[in-house]
Amino acid sequence: MPHDVSDKDVAEYRDAFSLFDKKGDEKIDSAQIGDLLRALGCNPTEAEAKKIGKELDPDGAKRVSFEEFLPSLLSAKGAKENDLTEADFVEGLRTFDRDGTGMISVAELRHVLTSLGEKLTEQQVDSILANMSEAERGQLNYEDFVKAVMSG
Repeated sequence: MPHDVSDKDVAEYRDAFSLFDKKGDEKIDSAQIGDLLRALGCNPTEAEAKKIGKELDPDGAKRVSFEEFLPSLLSAKGAKENDLTEADFVEGLRTFDRDGTGMISVAELRHVLTSLGEKLTEQQVDSILANMSEAERGQLNYEDFVKAVMSG
């Protein structure tokens, strides 16, 4: 087990796992793996959840124990958000650069940050934008914005 996973974390994961155990045999249906991963804070796509289910239960006929499930959970938790790079964020914001100028409107950025993905509060967005002098002019260079946010 990875060093950064505490006994308390494992106990929490086991408790959540037991909520999905409808038969009381300390196992869950492999079809429930995606829902359980989401309940534990991961965000696998349906395809990823099915892939994990197939790895744990190739025939789709058996139930999966916590011990079989735990490595998949830890792998999913390790992959969560840690693999995103500056380029990934820039590419995501490029979607909103309709003119190809490297700029995005502050209003549109605010809307994206408060309504998509892991939503930020208005106060969090204000705090992020406070250090961006361009924001006062209504347009923001999104590559500079991403660099500034990722550098802390």
